[in-house]
Formats: sequence, structure tokens, C-alpha cells
Amino acid sequence: MTTTLTVQSSTAASGGPSPEPASEGGAWRGAIEISDLGKSYDHQRYAMRGVDLKVAPGELIAIVGASGCGKSTVLRMVAGFEDITEGSIHVDEVPVTAPSPEHAVVFQDYGLFPWLTVAENVAFGLKQRRLPRTEIRQRTAEYLDLVGLGRMGSSYPHQLSGGMQQRVAIARVLANRPRVLLMDEPFGALDALTREQLQNELVGIRQRVGTTILFITHSIQEAVYLADRVVVMAGGLAHGSPGHIRDIVPIRLGPERDVTGAAFNQLERDISALVHETTVA
Repeated sequence: MTTTLTVQSSTAASGGPSPEPASEGGAWRGAIEISDLGKSYDHQRYAMRGVDLKVAPGELIAIVGASGCGKSTVLRMVAGFEDITEGSIHVDEVPVTAPSPEHAVVFQDYGLFPWLTVAENVAFGLKQRRLPRTEIRQRTAEYLDLVGLGRMGSSYPHQLSGGMQQRVAIARVLANRPRVLLMDEPFGALDALTREQLQNELVGIRQRVGTTILFITHSIQEAVYLADRVVVMAGGLAHGSPGHIRDIVPIRLGPERDVTGAAFNQLERDISALVHETTVA
């Protein structure tokens, strides 16, 4: 699996949809700052504690680690789905206190409305925001084209494959032009070939859109293939200590990522060793 991957997204490729600039200088929106983050469900034992992470606008960060280490908890708190026990999360210097279209989530199970067409699913959030009809139609068509489903707008979810349904889910959140795209094992339920295809498509989408992405995965190969940096988490209640960041590994592989290459496989082995170390320590 080889593709060209832009690993530092400072501008979008011409012709693709793009987010509004955060400043007059035209910088991408979507900077995330997580400071001393902690989560306790009983005010005694911490599921996660002391998590610090800064994500630059346009960066793709993958988080890996053993089950129960707090990967998805971090993502849900960035999304505003879970309360913060300690510390803070800011997106573009604005504290995260509740769910918002500005930090949109793509889950493993698609979450499409079966009674709505593909186009109606993509347009749903735009209608909730009461955007003008012409803009809703334009954005719906634009983002269905972006994920390669421009001719499928009148179809229903049950008529699509799993990979196509996940493309619709991605188009639906991107149509809202979020500052941050949060992806929780988005390709985990797909077969190997479809998963590889969607990984490649995510690379292309990122090149064109430039949205900051926080990506949770159990696949170390997927993390190395997609990410600018891989965050390795350790601990968690099941492992006897609060979940925390064990290490952050930069992925300096250049514009092409070949999963059969020596450098790629060395990174995969190194990260695998870190994850294994966290499960046996």
C-alpha cells in the first residue's frame, strides 16, 4: 500500500473545499491544546490523569494503546461528550464544554439515519443549523463528490456497502466544516481491502480539506500510515494506574508511505514495542 501523503497540511489543494481561515493571515483553524487532563468516574480512582497534548492546525494525530488506556475517553472529552474532572481542553483557544459541530465525530458504526437518503443524511446537520437551502444543496453535493459518492445521493444507507456508508458519515461531518475531525476506530468494522481503500481516501480528503484530525485506532500500521505523530497511551483502571501518555512518536517518512518499506516497518516495530511494554509493565 503506497500513496502520496501530505504530512503537514498548511494549505488545501486547489479546487477542493476548504475551511474558513482562523485569522487574516489565513492559517488553518483547529489547534487543540489538552492540559493536565484527568477523568474520574467516582472521584477516587482516575481512569486517566495528567494528559498533555498540543495538536497543530491541520495535523493528524493517531492515538494507540491497549484497551482501557483512555484513548476513546480523550476523544469523547475533546468532542464535549464527557465532563472533564481535571485540566482543560481548548480548540483554537476556546474551552470545550459541550458537544459542537466544530468538533465533529466519526464513529465505527456510521450512525446514519436509515429512513433518510444519502443526500438527506449529509444535509441533516446543515438543516439543523438553518443554513439557506441553496447553501445546503451546494455543500451536500460538494462533500458527496469529495468522498466519491456524488451519484449516490438518492440511495438509502441499506443499499450501500459498509465502506460507502462510512464515506457518507465522513461527508456528513465535513459538510459542517468543523475545526476538528475526531475519528474513533472509524475503519475498525471494515474488511481489510475496504479499510485500505478508506485509508487512502482519508489521505486524499485531508490533502484537499486540511482539517485537524484526532484518530483513534488499534492498528499500529494504520497509525503509522496516516499520522504526523503517534501518541502511545498506557495505564488505565484495568492496568492498575491512570491512563496517561507513554510516548509521542513523530512519523518522518516523507510524502510517500510504503508499508513494505524498511523505515515504515521499523517505526511499526518500535511503536508496537512501546504498546507491548505498557501492557506488561
